[in-house]
Amino acid sequence: MTNPFGNDITNDNVIEDLEFFDSWEDRYRYIIDLGKQLPAMEDSLKTDDRLVPGCQSQVWLEPELSDGQLNFIVDSDAHIVRGLLAMVMAAYNNKAPQDIIEFDIEDYFAKIDLIKHLSPTRGNGLQAMVKKIQTIAKENINSN
Repeated sequence: MTNPFGNDITNDNVIEDLEFFDSWEDRYRYIIDLGKQLPAMEDSLKTDDRLVPGCQSQVWLEPELSDGQLNFIVDSDAHIVRGLLAMVMAAYNNKAPQDIIEFDIEDYFAKIDLIKHLSPTRGNGLQAMVKKIQTIAKENINSN
């Protein structure tokens, strides 16, 4: 399964789709459905060194730099967190490290009014995912 996030499904698509829904219950369903579109991560990659610290649920992240673009294989043991990962991947996947660093993720989350609709632990976990990806991008800034 190819990863549609960052290519066919972008942060602008996510914003536009979420604006369609009136209730946060419907938005949560959409976010969970987004997570179902993430390509599966092989169990062999679900190792402790790939776990994102600071997340309430288990979140695994495996970066790959190819042709100057960072691609991520991600997974979580929680449906809503897979959806949140998908939203982050829409913004960050298949992007140059510099583009990841320069992308205003806080503005993205603000446009969809996300953070205040998450529990504090989910919000902290989301920030931990973002921080981990931004750190990986900074480490790869001179690799392209």
